[in-house]
Amino acid sequence: MKRLVLIITTFFAGILNSSAQDSLSITLSNLKYPYPVNFLMVKAEGQNIRMAYMDVKPAKPNGKTIMLFHGKNFGGYYWTNVIKALSAKGYRVVVPDQVGFGKSDKSLIHYSFHLLAQFNKQLLGRLGIVHITLMGHSMGGMLATRFTLMYPNVVDKLLLEDPIGLEDYRTFVPYVNIDQEYQTELKANYQSIKKYYSGSYFTTWKPDYDYLVNIASGPGKSRNFARYAKVAALTHAMIYEQPVCYEFGRIKVPAVLFIGKEDNTIVGKALLSADEKAKHGQYKVLGPQTAHKIPNCKLVEFDHCKHIPHIEVAGRFLEALSKEM
Repeated sequence: MKRLVLIITTFFAGILNSSAQDSLSITLSNLKYPYPVNFLMVKAEGQNIRMAYMDVKPAKPNGKTIMLFHGKNFGGYYWTNVIKALSAKGYRVVVPDQVGFGKSDKSLIHYSFHLLAQFNKQLLGRLGIVHITLMGHSMGGMLATRFTLMYPNVVDKLLLEDPIGLEDYRTFVPYVNIDQEYQTELKANYQSIKKYYSGSYFTTWKPDYDYLVNIASGPGKSRNFARYAKVAALTHAMIYEQPVCYEFGRIKVPAVLFIGKEDNTIVGKALLSADEKAKHGQYKVLGPQTAHKIPNCKLVEFDHCKHIPHIEVAGRFLEALSKEM
């Protein structure tokens, strides 16, 4: 597994130098993904929108497909080790960059999990895929939940990796409007992103993780960065205003909840007092509570792990994932 991490890190180091000075377009057009990228044209609010995706077909197909939904601060690129492992087991792996993220267009529209779910359903239709296992990480977990609620006959099994939205942020995080959040997003840079990632996503920072910061901060030097920041503000509002935690009991398919026990993610954490931070975002508590809410749900927990098990404890995560497929 260490060799796999080294391969992944070396791949991205070759594409994007470890220096904080590198620049990326807001659609990551100058970042090479680990597998070929295709595009689906979708429409919203009178706009034609490009949605990027990878469709990785295995050498020895087992007839099954898994779809991976990324988190808010990422794109399909950070699923590399998961794609590789699943493809080796015969799975067709479909990895979209959600509209507003990664290589997809940064459209100025009203973002909703319902709309993004519709786009992903369109993608499956284009690919001729009828049934899937669906896995979502972080924000992707909220989207995967919404997709499953909307299309239960499509999803055979739901896998949630440290999903956000396990509690309703509106009940304890102060409201910030889109203009205010936009001003915050405009201030993001390499240093602030690395500080956030190292403090929130991993128990211990390693140089192997630098590529994540390089990619996240790359668009900051683009002449179109203001648009990128505005979309980030719009999708922040989507997360805050569209909770899924009240509907976990409506999930009808078998589910697995993968949780890093040290995770303490809260959307809007910087706005909270120390006491509020201690009361909320405790995944070692939220994990079991959520697994109890979802019918037919299994809980898999990882010690000494925060928000991204498939990277921080890759070996243990992939072993656990293999057992649940």
